[in-house]
Amino acid sequence: MAPIDNKVDHDVVEQQLKDIIQDLYQIMVQVSTYDSMGRPSKDVLSNEIKTLSRSLNTLHTTAAPPHVLPSVPPELLEYVENGRNPDIYTREFVELVRRGNQLMAGKMRGFGAFRDVLAHNVAAAMPELRDDVARVVEATSGGEMGATGIPPHVAAAVNGTAAAAANATQQTGRGGSSNDATGERAATATADGARTTAG
Repeated sequence: MAPIDNKVDHDVVEQQLKDIIQDLYQIMVQVSTYDSMGRPSKDVLSNEIKTLSRSLNTLHTTAAPPHVLPSVPPELLEYVENGRNPDIYTREFVELVRRGNQLMAGKMRGFGAFRDVLAHNVAAAMPELRDDVARVVEATSGGEMGATGIPPHVAAAVNGTAAAAANATQQTGRGGSSNDATGERAATATADGARTTAG
């Protein structure tokens, strides 16, 4: 554990201690001359006690501010109380954090791959939504953006799908068998592109 950087000004603490001693002296004077029938004596004594309370609180805050002492986990205290080595707790905690980070990184990669495949297939099925798909990918992508504002591999997949769809549209008037063959090639290219993007 890193050493605690406790920079307490001893002159300030000394002055606060002197103030407390002065407050105690004032209370002693007020008690010795206290008049139970006189209201001014009662108010003055009450104010002196409140002043002493504030001085003690100020000294406590100066000597031990809340941000100086580190927060010790209760589990670590249990390790020490049970006679176990605190380094074991540190090692187990680091391993737990590393496993959690790896799991989260895997989930992020999985969701990113799913996003890319979904964007590719949506653009292939509905070319008119290509701009919307690009905006959604841009908003949800944490990777490097291409010139179009979306990741280069997704932009290539979306543009390739649009080109295949346009090519298939041109082939529509040329005959049934040619159109079927073009459609099969476009579907195969879409599936291959989706697998490549997911990989």
